[in-house]
Amino acid sequence: MARAFAKIGFTPNVKQIQTEMGSRNSYQSLEHGEIVPSLIDDKAKQFIEQRDSFYMATTNEDGWPYIQHRGGPKGFLKVLGNNMLGFADFSGNRQYLTVGNLLGNDRVCLFLMSYGERRRLKIWGRVKVIKEEDDPAQIARLEVSDFRAPVERGMVITIEAMDWNCSKYITPRYTRDELDKQLAEFKKAEQHSESMAYQNAETHKSSKNTENIFARD
Repeated sequence: MARAFAKIGFTPNVKQIQTEMGSRNSYQSLEHGEIVPSLIDDKAKQFIEQRDSFYMATTNEDGWPYIQHRGGPKGFLKVLGNNMLGFADFSGNRQYLTVGNLLGNDRVCLFLMSYGERRRLKIWGRVKVIKEEDDPAQIARLEVSDFRAPVERGMVITIEAMDWNCSKYITPRYTRDELDKQLAEFKKAEQHSESMAYQNAETHKSSKNTENIFARD
């Protein structure tokens, strides 16, 4: 994974800046060794399938980048294989910048964020755009059964490199479901604490009563 990541990311200009800033030696070790395919392990699979959105960057014919936020129900970004992802492209705005960019350059970069956990996974890959009339079975595989938004096309991404980023400067943010879960856990802990305090008080009270009985005797 590291070698594939370095091959894509560490261009001559990037290496020049790394040298100027004093970090070149630290990163140079990532470039050694055999290039092995970037495969989705269990950790990455679980992380990917829990996401309900991600950011996807493409580049147009003039070299300008474009970053689009893609969203849907949790799990709409599907793991299709050990190096392949796919999602149904739901109907949204009518600019079609991403789809148009992919006609000239199939390269994409995805950022998957978990603000609550302060984790992010970035993925480089190549996209195949699929029309329903060309491959209805694949579109059916990408659809989300209980989500009613119209599907305009499918997108299948073959991964070329992945990398986990550090948590620095990721501000924790939580969804309503995450907050509800945390509140439920807090209330459960609070109820347990109150129960233990009551039991301790009753035990102490019982002990005092026993002491008084022995004192009268």
